[in-house]
Amino acid sequence: MKFPQTHTLQQIATIINAEFVGESDFPVEGMNEIHVVTSGDIVFVDHPKYYDKALQSAATIILINKKVACPEGKALLISDDPFRDFNKLTDYFKPFQKSSANISSSAEIGENTIIQPNSFIGNHVKIGKNCIIHSNVSIYDHAVIGDNVTIHAGTVLGASAFYYKNRPEGFDQLKSGGRVVIENNVDIGAACTIDRGVSGDTTIKAGTKIDNQVQIGHDTVIGEKCLIASQVGIAGCVIIENEVTIWGQVGITSGITIGEKAVISAQSGVSKSLAGHTSYFGTPADTFRKKYKEIASIRLIPSLIEKIDKL
Repeated sequence: MKFPQTHTLQQIATIINAEFVGESDFPVEGMNEIHVVTSGDIVFVDHPKYYDKALQSAATIILINKKVACPEGKALLISDDPFRDFNKLTDYFKPFQKSSANISSSAEIGENTIIQPNSFIGNHVKIGKNCIIHSNVSIYDHAVIGDNVTIHAGTVLGASAFYYKNRPEGFDQLKSGGRVVIENNVDIGAACTIDRGVSGDTTIKAGTKIDNQVQIGHDTVIGEKCLIASQVGIAGCVIIENEVTIWGQVGITSGITIGEKAVISAQSGVSKSLAGHTSYFGTPADTFRKKYKEIASIRLIPSLIEKIDKL
């Protein structure tokens, strides 16, 4: 998430009431999670296990809960609770904005686009040309939808990320200031849910087709011309490359990559990155060859037990 204008390190420190290390006029251009940070961004880290990763990332401002040596060319924001203060910055730069109409006056809707009754179009949403938005679709603030997109009834674009910190008093949600971006010629089925990014974009690229009742987590990027069948659940920060096919009821864990033209069969559980141009099935998902060997081996167990009993 880039800020509307560049701020200084001192200005950001004042917003969250934090100590800073670096020049007071050090430029701050935005804030992002570590997997999408660029120069000028703030990234937060609150566990020693991840200090080095954050300090060595592309981010040039590190919001951290310990005084450490500051890398050259970077700055630090010292906070007793970086998670809390990252939320403060999200509230400051992307606050919740109440809507007063089913279709916000700030929404931009392209030529020949049809929006059926009872749908909600939030603030600053952009919808391209020749789209069909069926009834009872909810499109939250700042979503971007391209041309020739069809979204079926009951789908929700832009709900908050499922991202929580476990505190003694209960779970504390990391607030979402990102967007959902749907490119051209995408079809989205009924009752799908696509969460917005925490600070970046959840993106569905051109030509992808999504069946009914599919869940897509925050900051996930789905490539061009993918096919995703019903009841698939995709966690946050997943990268699915172009022309991947995912059949029904597949579950995919967070932070992995599915390679180009991979095929994942129904009811598979994907727990690690998978190479492209290969077909997979099972839990944990693996290649057909390996899984069939496993199944053949399991079928031999009764005969092996019978042989042992006869000894």
